[in-house]
Amino acid sequence: MTTENPRHGGPQHPDQPVHAWPSPPPHPPQAPVSTPEGATVWPGGGGHGGDGGHGPYPYAGFAAAPVPAPAPGERRRPRRAGALVAACALVAALVGGGSAALVGGLTGKDGGGSGQSTQVQNASVKSGGVSAVAQAVSPSIVEIKANTDGGRSTGSGVIISADGEVVTNNHVVAGADTVQVTLNDGSTKTAKVVGTDPGKDLALIKIQGASGLKAAKLGDSGKLKVGDQVVAIGSPEGLTGTVTSGIVSALNREVTVPKESGGGSRQPQRQWPFEFGGNQYNGDTGSSRTTYKAIQTDASLNPGNSGGALINMNGEIIGINSAMFAPGSGGGSSDTAGSVGLGFAIPVNDVKADLASLRAGGSGD
Repeated sequence: MTTENPRHGGPQHPDQPVHAWPSPPPHPPQAPVSTPEGATVWPGGGGHGGDGGHGPYPYAGFAAAPVPAPAPGERRRPRRAGALVAACALVAALVGGGSAALVGGLTGKDGGGSGQSTQVQNASVKSGGVSAVAQAVSPSIVEIKANTDGGRSTGSGVIISADGEVVTNNHVVAGADTVQVTLNDGSTKTAKVVGTDPGKDLALIKIQGASGLKAAKLGDSGKLKVGDQVVAIGSPEGLTGTVTSGIVSALNREVTVPKESGGGSRQPQRQWPFEFGGNQYNGDTGSSRTTYKAIQTDASLNPGNSGGALINMNGEIIGINSAMFAPGSGGGSSDTAGSVGLGFAIPVNDVKADLASLRAGGSGD
């Protein structure tokens, strides 16, 4: 009479012991050793045996229990099926637990405290790249047109409250009592100048009768590092909602700009004038000027970007765009070939520190 080998399915004589050896072993085995009880074992198994360390081919470091030989005429009962069922149950439990952990991680339901919704939202924006940042922040960016005795000034602004507070540059609205604001949805509203701070080139305006607007989230410019990716949103040349991207090229650049109208912001064909390193760019800055430490970026900026947003990849405002270099403007090299990519933004931490003063009418210095 023959029996089926439980591992290989071949015929097996009942008088011969059944060996549940792995096929093939993970490492070249040593020679088998016969025990007095008639069993054969593989000494010093170097890896996981085919039967999980419970059969005659053990894990390294475990003693192998001898397998008694069957009595004459006794039929060996296969034991692998039970072990296989137990192993499958264990795998199912592990997979089930892993699935629960994965679902909990994705939903924020980990059995502990509630998830941090802000972190989840920021992570979602960051994982989506520039397009996700643009989609999240664009509703908070407006185009500004201010009429004064000196002409019309065009720039951008950032909504910071649901009832219509908008931060922009002083040079965009200097000398204007009322301004026209174009929202992201194309609608036009009237706004009044609340306060200006020429010393920081900042201003605060308020959209009349506004409610339910999407306010931008102000970040922390103190955490910026050179090389961080950023996104700029504004209305260059009147093209509302234009998105460009780049990196933080440098920090704490001392940029000098006029306190009042310097000629550049009143004429759309010219850039806003500024000074850096003792040289003037984009025109004369005049005699009344102020200096601040700016964020330098290579994100493309053009006339009309002034007052718009510089944004990190979490969708947070980290700067207010304020100055940019125009090719052929002089003050540097006479060679204007190649990429320019020289823009400057007021750090948002300076903006936050100035908000109370701007809401009270501004410092006026």
